Amino acid sequence: MQRIRLRYTKRGRLRFTSHRDFQRAFERALRRSSVPMAYSAGFTPHPKVSYANAAPTGVASEAEYLEIGLAEARDPQALRAQLDDSLPAGLDIIDAVEVRTSNFVERLEASEWQVRLAGVAAEEAARAVAVFLAAEQVEVQRLTKNGVRVFDARGAVAALELLPAQVDDGNDTATDRTGDVRTGNPCAILRLVVRHATPAVRPDDVLSGLRATADLAPPVPAEVTRLAQGPLDEETGTVTDPLALDRAAAPAGL
Repeated sequence: MQRIRLRYTKRGRLRFTSHRDFQRAFERALRRSSVPMAYSAGFTPHPKVSYANAAPTGVASEAEYLEIGLAEARDPQALRAQLDDSLPAGLDIIDAVEVRTSNFVERLEASEWQVRLAGVAAEEAARAVAVFLAAEQVEVQRLTKNGVRVFDARGAVAALELLPAQVDDGNDTATDRTGDVRTGNPCAILRLVVRHATPAVRPDDVLSGLRATADLAPPVPAEVTRLAQGPLDEETGTVTDPLALDRAAAPAGL
């Protein structure tokens, strides 16, 4: 059995696609593309597809990952293009490698996020970031199926910084990499790197922490995009490519 790891995106309006909705769309794409899937054993066989650390509904992403098992060998790049053509625009397969290493999920140590705060001035955001980073612990609450849970949002944050703010003149309809149209309002943009830990700390938890510590309350919901997830370089606070080891392990010429 050949195994292929795929990187895919959720862009524009399709950021509101739930993980289950994506699973259904991807399974349809597999059937349309006549991919020779390997199946599990038992009374109800299922195609061998495994997903890793999917982003929450409503969050855009440039770095989602899944793995499929094939009954017949296929060229990863040809398979990528074939599946990408069978998915709606916005759900895009952008990378594919043959599996040559183990423990892939363990390599997903952290995520890099872009958080756009429309209507927030850069000075206000910079002050809130400084207050948050200066705190040793920032307790936030999240409602779960078992009730309200209180946990620290600060410890998982490996990096948080303000990027240059964007202000458009109202006539510019240029879009950023997520497909979102920029407005004429001030927009503070944060770069956030969060370690994958237990309990999981999400961008909305960090935003709750900014509100609790510095009273930062954007007038409209934040637009959040995952830019990367993978191994974390603690010295630089950057997230590197989790597929790099598979590429490096490929025989020369492939």
